[in-house]
Amino acid sequence: MNDSETARGARSAAGLDRSEMEGVVRRNIQALLQVRKESERNKGFQEALADAITKFTGSMTFVFLHATVFGGWIVVNTGVIPGLKPFDPFPFVMLAMIASVEAIFLSTFVLISQNRMQALADKRADLDLQINLLAEHEVTRLIELVDGISRHLEVPRTSDPHLEELKKDVHPEVVLEEIERAQRDITE
Repeated sequence: MNDSETARGARSAAGLDRSEMEGVVRRNIQALLQVRKESERNKGFQEALADAITKFTGSMTFVFLHATVFGGWIVVNTGVIPGLKPFDPFPFVMLAMIASVEAIFLSTFVLISQNRMQALADKRADLDLQINLLAEHEVTRLIELVDGISRHLEVPRTSDPHLEELKKDVHPEVVLEEIERAQRDITE
């Protein structure tokens, strides 16, 4: 058997050739993009406004705008330009107040956006967990199937102490309890 026959056999065993795999990948990407579009469509006006403000304030345009406005404010109010009377002389109390109020609002917009992003991240984490649990369940069933086939065909079995354990479903609550117990043991 040559390399191309081996590769074809492997593809047949896997059930998908490259073009079919690309189709599956493309379909999955489209499904994910559709979920994101739906999420964007479903956000309310306030969330959309907070996201837009957060996006703008996180840009270099915002930095340049502030550098220009603050720089101009300081230059005008230090009295270095003849003919322009300072309206907020040093220590620039009005500028400090405006910057403080702006900081309060900007931090609120950022927190609103972060809360929305965290909710989306939680949904994705839940989806990941569900997919992982489904994959684990399917692998467990495949192990049982292969073990049953090997017994039926009377294939000599190696003694694998983990085989029976691998044939059991994983219960996420047990895993979480074990993780929490291990974390408590480390911190104590």
